[in-house]
Amino acid sequence: MPDIRQPPRFAPTKEEIETLALEALSRLPDPFAAHLSNVVLFVEDFADEQVLKDMEIEDPFGLTGLYTGRPVGHEAQTGDTPPTVHLFRRPLLDEWVETGIALDALITHVVVHEIGHHFGLSDLDMHVLEDMVAP
Repeated sequence: MPDIRQPPRFAPTKEEIETLALEALSRLPDPFAAHLSNVVLFVEDFADEQVLKDMEIEDPFGLTGLYTGRPVGHEAQTGDTPPTVHLFRRPLLDEWVETGIALDALITHVVVHEIGHHFGLSDLDMHVLEDMVAP
């Protein structure tokens, strides 16, 4: 019998999305894993208006993830902020519902794509890496 005191949960929280993202990152093989210690992960509901404007994206549901920072192998510059991966919860959840893809697989896909930018990978390389870390 269901616990009527506990309301049903319809959507994963930011913390649950972060957990899935961290699990995806933990499955990355060496040498990739060795270069992730300084990458910061953020989970937010949506990208902020300035990011959407800069990327010329009108619909806030149109961006599920974003990498910012200097890729591995590029010389650091004064004032650099740490490389970051942003995951946007609401667009991810919409894509999850619309596509029927398992949420952990979707999060892995987006995380690998964004981390691929950190390493300067091509789209083909990102697909190969994604296959290696699939849940």
